[in-house]
Amino acid sequence: MKSLRLALPLLLLIAATALAQSAAQKSFDQLKSLTGSWEGKNTQGMAVQVSFRDTAGGSALMSEIHGHGPENMVSMFHLDGPNRLMLTHYCGAGNQPRMTASTSPDGKTITFDFLDATNLATPDAGHMQRVVFTIVDANHHTEDWTFAAGQGKEMKEFFDLHRSELAQK
Repeated sequence: MKSLRLALPLLLLIAATALAQSAAQKSFDQLKSLTGSWEGKNTQGMAVQVSFRDTAGGSALMSEIHGHGPENMVSMFHLDGPNRLMLTHYCGAGNQPRMTASTSPDGKTITFDFLDATNLATPDAGHMQRVVFTIVDANHHTEDWTFAAGQGKEMKEFFDLHRSELAQK
C-alpha cells in the first residue's frame, strides 16, 4: 500500500508532463492561427500580400509573400522534435536559410534566428538572418525581416499586415 501511495503522485506527474504542450508547439499553433490571406504595406509603403496555408497533414505551415519584387518568396514552418520550431525560407536570393524560433513570455512574438543555409555560396553571401512575427490580435500581425547583406551590412523590411477583407467574409 505504501508503494502505491508513492507511485500515484509519480504517475500523475508523468501524465501531466505528457499532456503539457511544449513552447515550440504553442508557437507553432500560434503561427497556424495566421492561416488565410493578409494584406498591408511594407517599409516603403508599397502594397504587400502574404498568405499562410496549413499543409502536409498539419505538420507544416507555408507562408508566401506576394508582390515583393519580381518573385514570390516562400517560408515553411515545422517542428523538429517536440522542443524546436524551425523555419526554412526559400529566398529570391537563391538560398534557403534555416532558422530556429524563440518566443516572448506572452507568446505573441516569435523570433527566428539564422541556424544555417543551403545554397549559400560563402558565409558572407547575402541571406535572411532573422524574422520576427508579432501577433497583435486575430486580424493584425507584423513581420520584421532582416537580410544579412554581407560585410556586416543589414537590410530590413517590415510588413504591417491585416487579414484580407475577402478572407474575413
